[in-house]
Amino acid sequence: MNAKKSPPKRAGSRTRAAAPSAGRMDIGISDAHRAAIAAGLSRLLADTYTLYLTTHNFHWNVTGPMFNSLHAMFMTQYTELWTAVDPIAERIRSLGHVAPGSYAQYGKLSSLPDAPAVPPRALDMVRILAQGHEAVARTARSLLPLVDQASDEPTTDILVQRLTVHEQAAWMLRALLEE
Repeated sequence: MNAKKSPPKRAGSRTRAAAPSAGRMDIGISDAHRAAIAAGLSRLLADTYTLYLTTHNFHWNVTGPMFNSLHAMFMTQYTELWTAVDPIAERIRSLGHVAPGSYAQYGKLSSLPDAPAVPPRALDMVRILAQGHEAVARTARSLLPLVDQASDEPTTDILVQRLTVHEQAAWMLRALLEE
């Protein structure tokens, strides 16, 4: 038997194993549903990030007799929004799609306007944020029929969590506007 021997390995040399093929994704949700859900979640991510930036901007720039309470409230809200973006983006990735992550993409995807260039008065900030939370709630709610049809319970869970947060925040902000 004349078997060829492999040359001896040099110290420090590495052999690469073939990377496993990712293959076709089959998590029980059709490709079309995954694409549509990821697109909707991308809009939710853009809305959430835009509202985060506006809320943080207002936290920095609020003035007037309600400064202390609004400064603290806005910090609580922007912290919650910041924490929310990661699960939304990771769900998009779990569905096999790329999560948007640039200002340009968010500007195209978001239903919210950008923060005003000149900081508004304190109660106008409150009104803008209340409207922003309502808009994000509408975006989240608009996805529920699709995720229900696709039996996508993990996305349903995220949406229910987001609806709870945004509806409560909008209520608390609207309460400040009552006279």
